[in-house]
Amino acid sequence: MLSRRSTLALLGTATFGLSPSLFAAAPFPSKQLRWVVPYPAGGGSDFMARVVGQPMSVAVNQSVVVDNKPGGNGSIAVSDVLRAPADGHTLINVDNGTLVFNPALYRKLGYTPDKDLKLVTLLARAPMILVVGPACSARDAKEFIEQARSKPGTQNFGSAGAGTPQHMAMEMLMHHAKLKMTHVPYKGSSPALGDLAGGQIPAVMSDYAAAGGFLQSGKLRALAVADSRRHPRLPDVPTFEELGLKGVEATALVGVAVHASTPDATVQALQKAIAHALLSPQTRAKYREVGIEPVGNTPEEFTQMINAEVTRWHPLIRTLGIALD
Repeated sequence: MLSRRSTLALLGTATFGLSPSLFAAAPFPSKQLRWVVPYPAGGGSDFMARVVGQPMSVAVNQSVVVDNKPGGNGSIAVSDVLRAPADGHTLINVDNGTLVFNPALYRKLGYTPDKDLKLVTLLARAPMILVVGPACSARDAKEFIEQARSKPGTQNFGSAGAGTPQHMAMEMLMHHAKLKMTHVPYKGSSPALGDLAGGQIPAVMSDYAAAGGFLQSGKLRALAVADSRRHPRLPDVPTFEELGLKGVEATALVGVAVHASTPDATVQALQKAIAHALLSPQTRAKYREVGIEPVGNTPEEFTQMINAEVTRWHPLIRTLGIALD
């Protein structure tokens, strides 16, 4: 997990080179934009919003203020956005948890993603990585699986919280590899990775943005990547498919949404502003520096991706019988 200091340092060194007049003639936005993030300041989702928010504010000639509203697996942040005017001036970071997992995990969620939210653009995709610490003696992913399989239910794994992409990625691995492990949920990636490095738990699934510092320092080891291709920052680490486990693909998709009643023209203006800031060479470099792949697609493309994730994940969640209420 990126520290707050690291996030601010990266922001302070960026030179984005965007024209202040790029969107000056557009009627939107007419006031400050509030960007709600469902996680604490200093985390990966927060980093993505802040890095894009600064050049975006220059482009639209309005300030962009990031407002952290953690808790409730994203439901607190969603409720906040749904109470705000549906004029596009309040936007929210959304991910697999908010859009895909929560509707299948909770009987009483308080919101319906496809009815209450309108998707704007996908900021980035961040593949999950099987990461182990000093409490795990496995030299590679195959040995890790063999060890876990030999002692069902005795080995723990940590996550950033119940129902998060990190949690569900390990559930997918356990399903495909026929493992039984005990879930230890934390309040965010940072404490989970801290305990992993300290030997309190043996393994987690994590994105590179959160675990990169630990991996670079040698405190943690990456064993396998849950993606269709190897991670660019971990070229020597195989994918699960390379190891014979097809279907173990779990990637955090972090994007932007607004109130569902927001006019389509406003959504298009937001997408244009965000994508322009996101895909500038400077912003792309900042994302890739921490192992995040920037995207910036259209609302329609983002919606198709989420629909595909729902089709892929909901049957698995029902098969596994996972429920959080």
